Amino acid sequence: MDVKQLRALLAIAETGSVTRAAELLHIVQPAVSRQLRLLEEDVGTPLFERGRRGMDLTEAGKILANHARRALHELDQAKAEIAPSPDVVSGAVTIGLLPSTSDLLAASLVLHLRELYPRLAVNISVGFGGYLQQWLEDGEVDLALMYEPKPSALLETVPLVDETLYVLGLPDKHLSLGGELALSAVAELPLVLPALPHGVRSLLDRACSLADLHLNVIAETNAMNVQKSLVQSGIGYTILPGVAVFDDVAAGRFAAAPISKQAVHRKIVLAQALTRRASIAVRCAATELRALIKLKLAQGAWPGATWLDD
Repeated sequence: MDVKQLRALLAIAETGSVTRAAELLHIVQPAVSRQLRLLEEDVGTPLFERGRRGMDLTEAGKILANHARRALHELDQAKAEIAPSPDVVSGAVTIGLLPSTSDLLAASLVLHLRELYPRLAVNISVGFGGYLQQWLEDGEVDLALMYEPKPSALLETVPLVDETLYVLGLPDKHLSLGGELALSAVAELPLVLPALPHGVRSLLDRACSLADLHLNVIAETNAMNVQKSLVQSGIGYTILPGVAVFDDVAAGRFAAAPISKQAVHRKIVLAQALTRRASIAVRCAATELRALIKLKLAQGAWPGATWLDD
């Protein structure tokens, strides 16, 4: 069993004909027939049967074809990594982003990657930290921005950003960007917060537990726009990163004050799964994502954030 035989198997399965498979593979028909005969002799069973529409895979053929597709994909990927074309990065990459960062990063990242690598398909998945970690471990995303997770043997993480968290309230609530709030003061406020496993909620719960404090949570929602809507209705306050609040504060819709960094702050990391090797496409996407974040910070587009990677 060799690569030529497996490619012949898949070409016949795709076209339903030895003749059309030969055209697809750019070889003569007898060569395709010979590859199929050798493969069937090797596995010891017929792989095709004649059907109304041409050659159909037998049950044994379907099993081998499924494995052959995966094996050839891995071999093609290995070949691309060993000797990549200097000007072509192709394939697909799925990038996970946090809701608070997606508006800032998603469009710029996709446009930049498409400009650099026109043959690269870019997918963006947005989710909270706990979900992003699960998607990474399950192979549903290739890399993700997430709050610093608990140590895991399945993930490799690189800290990128240290982020200040802000209490957000109505303009008449005497909050000031220049005045820090202690965690004890935050705990006394009526709060609208996301539920677990949201990263900010986990961070706040852990900090309050260490300080022997209890948060006064009056409503829970995992939608940032609902958090803001409930605050706007006067029901209470919420806690968000600067990137999610500064435009609203500048427009006069809300007021905000930073929570003391000695009490609570969060790190955003770039995470990848250790259980599979990153392709060239994934490595290129990771490089451009880091560069984009650093640029946004330098431009002042990510308020309350500090670059850590250097």
